Amino acid sequence: MKKIVFILLIVVSLNAVAQKVFSVDQAYQADVKVFVTDQAYQADLLVYKVDQNYQAKGNEGKWFFTDQAYQADKKVFFVDQNYQADLKIYFVDQNYQAKWNEKSKIHLMY
Repeated sequence: MKKIVFILLIVVSLNAVAQKVFSVDQAYQADVKVFVTDQAYQADLLVYKVDQNYQAKGNEGKWFFTDQAYQADKKVFFVDQNYQADLKIYFVDQNYQAKWNEKSKIHLMY
């Protein structure tokens, strides 16, 4: 019984990871520093901005920008230079284009 509960907790927690983000004003407030690239191939993550909170499921690059910091799973700060960034992203136009190009950085958004 304990094993089943433990496994269920793990499964639920993995599915509960949503990418609700809040853009902060200062780098020290951020969990992750982000740079927006000019081309998709330069990015670690291809991001699609969703319109509704419930559409931001998993760690797939579908981001919902919250109005308040406390609503977000991650606080991001957009930097001006790529060398300042923990994560490089590119905003895509379609939902299905969102994905990780660089899997080694996936831990940054958990």
